[in-house]
This record gives sequence, C-alpha cells and structure tokens, in this order.
Amino acid sequence: MDGKRAGSKSCRLARENCMTRIAAVRCAFPPHRYPQSTLTDMAARVCLPENADRRLLDRLHRNARVDYRNLALPIEQYEKLNGFGAANDAFVSVAVDLGLESVKAALDAAELEPTDVDMIMFTSVTGIAAPSVDARLATALGLRPDVKRVPVFGLGCVAGAAGIARIHDYLRGWPDHVAVLLSVELCSLTVQRGDSSPANLIASALFGDGAAAVVACGGGRGAAGPTVVATRSHLYPGSEHVMGWQVGDTGFRVMLDASVPAVVRRYLADDVHGFLAEHGVTAGEVTAWVCHPGGPKVLEAVSDVLGLPADALDVTWRSLAANGNLSSSSVLHVLGDTLATRSPEPGTWGLIIAMGPGFCSELVLIRW
Repeated sequence: MDGKRAGSKSCRLARENCMTRIAAVRCAFPPHRYPQSTLTDMAARVCLPENADRRLLDRLHRNARVDYRNLALPIEQYEKLNGFGAANDAFVSVAVDLGLESVKAALDAAELEPTDVDMIMFTSVTGIAAPSVDARLATALGLRPDVKRVPVFGLGCVAGAAGIARIHDYLRGWPDHVAVLLSVELCSLTVQRGDSSPANLIASALFGDGAAAVVACGGGRGAAGPTVVATRSHLYPGSEHVMGWQVGDTGFRVMLDASVPAVVRRYLADDVHGFLAEHGVTAGEVTAWVCHPGGPKVLEAVSDVLGLPADALDVTWRSLAANGNLSSSSVLHVLGDTLATRSPEPGTWGLIIAMGPGFCSELVLIRW
C-alpha cells in the first residue's frame, strides 16, 4: 500500500512539474492613436493614384469593423517614409521601446525580477533585426547574460499562440524556469506606397500596431495563473499562397488571398473537436474562446463552424474594433483581456486559437 501511495505521489508530482502557468500578460501600444476615418484618408493618399476612385478603399475600411488603431509613427510621417530601410529602422527603434514597456509590466504583474527570466522568445513578422530585438533590450531590461534567446520570424498571426506552445515545450523540460514571450508587430510600416491592389488596401484597413508580453512559469515554481494543458499545430497542404509576404525592394508586400475564410471553414472544426476530444473535453465545456481577430469574415467562419454561442467571441470582436488586427500580438491581447475581464471559473477550460501563414493553425488548451 505504501508503495502504491508513493507511486501515486510520484506521478502527481511529475504531472505538476509539466504544468506551465501563464503568470501574467501585459500589452503596450505606441502613443499615436487615430480613428478609422483618419486612417482611411491616409491610405487614400499613400496607396491610391492622385484623384483615383476611392469607393473600394472606403468600403473595405468600413467593412473591417475597426474603429481605432495605433501607429508606430505620427501619421504625418508615413507619406515621407521612403524605402524599406527607413521603415525597418523605425521598426527596430519602436519595437525595442514597446518591448521594454510590455515585458517590464508583465514581470511586475507576475511579481518577478528580470534576473528571474531564464528564456525569452521574441516574435515579429513586420521587421527584421540582427542583433535581434530581444538582444537589444536585454541589457536595458536587466536580463541575465546567460538568458536563452529565441528570436522567431515568419509565423505571422499564428505566432502568439505558437509562442505560448513553444515556451510550454521549453518549460516542460525546465520546470523550475521562467520564460517570457514577447511579440511586437508594427504592421503600419509594411503598407506599400502606390499599391492599390485589394490585398494592400485590406491590410491598410485591418492591421494595427502593438506589443504583448507573456510571463510563464514551469510547474516547479508554484506560480498562479491558468495552466497550459496541451497544444496542437496543423500545417494545411497546398495553402502556401493564402497568406504571407512577397519580399521586394520596397519591403514586405502582403499576400492575402480571399480564400482564407474558406480554408478556416474546411479545416478548423475537425481540428478543434478532435483536439478537445483527445483530452476528454467538448466544445460546450469551453468557457473562454481566446481567438485571434483575423478579420470579420474569419471570425464569422470560426463561430459558424464551431457552432459557438453568440457572445463567445465578444472579447475578440472588441479587440478588433479597438486596435485592429495586430498580427501575432492580437491573440495575446485577447488573452490578456480575457484574464482581466472574464474571470472564468477555476477548473474550467479555455482554448487559444490562431491561424497564420503556411497556412496553419495553432491550438492551446488551457485550464483556468
């Protein structure tokens, strides 16, 4: 009997050591905030030929269901921003500032010091830097010289959820460690001047700028916060053309195919229901759907194929209206808002959902 009890205790401790806790989520925005109507007028000046018919642009901006967005730079500077180099220089400068702000706030909320951080993962798809942004802010933050750094580029909108999944993988191997996920996306710096293609006009209507930091602790640290139970990645075949960048002399030119909602409708329901079933959970037991705000048609597709209650994605819709689509930062903003405003019952289930270039999805099952 004593042996059975000892074995049971050993298994319980092993499970607890595999539990990643999301200790804090904090967000940051550049100070330049504008209503959608102002940004529509700027897009007309920057993207359209002089005296062009702007009815398509106006319709796309109205239908985006975005009310306000923040910009990396004051609005008057965008018409003077000349070339990829200038845009990328602005990205590096603003990304470091927002990274400092969001990581400091997240560590304070988790009641941890910068020297407690063992690993930092940085993700962005709107600018490039070597040394990477995480290296540039390490000294200013006060991180240890031996901190492990993982800069990630290319995952796009899915990287917020994928980043949580990957730091969970790390913390399962290092249960006494603290990991930070930092996402900074400055989408306004990628909008192409003189490009009146539908994809560029949609980008000018939908995407905003912001940052988010997540502090997560391994099971050995006994931290508070929701637990990461399991993760699932899915790369869909033959969908590379659906979303991404065409990189050229002027920087990142968006690829955004009209088939994105159709891909969601084709694949997501089977992915979600199959993933939940593997862990003995049904969609009806999920009390918080933490979904990336990919845009109105994508959110409608998610709600339809999963058969969600009318208010299930309210936090996501509010995030879209208030900030636009922040690429990888958005789902982390939705997670932070859910933690701050929804307060799900302890022991209930939550699901983080994001999709991005590949085309791919990332699912993270959490327990409050």
